[in-house]
Amino acid sequence: MDILDIITSRRSIRKFEERKVSEDLLEKVLEAGRWAPSGLNNQPWRFAVIRDKKIREEMSGLTHYSRVVKAADILIAVFMDSASGYHRVKDAQSIGACMQNMLLEAHALGLGAVWLGEIIKSDVQIRQLLGLGAELELMAVMALGHPAESLGPTTRKAMKDLIVYRN
Repeated sequence: MDILDIITSRRSIRKFEERKVSEDLLEKVLEAGRWAPSGLNNQPWRFAVIRDKKIREEMSGLTHYSRVVKAADILIAVFMDSASGYHRVKDAQSIGACMQNMLLEAHALGLGAVWLGEIIKSDVQIRQLLGLGAELELMAVMALGHPAESLGPTTRKAMKDLIVYRN
């Protein structure tokens, strides 16, 4: 599949089948994240891979999207490692690229995924739950699984409404 086809056909999947994601597919998703660009190649992302149902249940109480968190087979919490950072905005942008790489790879592999951002309000509680230190800051959580829904086309603003300058 052409990369633009992958980008334009990817959707945020919030309903999942009760089926396990193989370790092989999980590793491919993580590998796509690992290869994201980062300033000075500092790779500020750190992953917490959460399969344990009890932990996912506890995390579900820390977000408005509890149904999604409970339904996913795997959660990938992505943290910014302050020890490896060099510029907060640039590092956050790199983590966004990491998330996008993983979302696109999941879609290309036939998996469903959604980027959960609202959950970052519970950074402290999630780090405590996972036994992680304050040097890691929660930036996003990806819910991952086999899709139980198929979402159709969506729309985007017209290009003419997005370009503010062109020479």
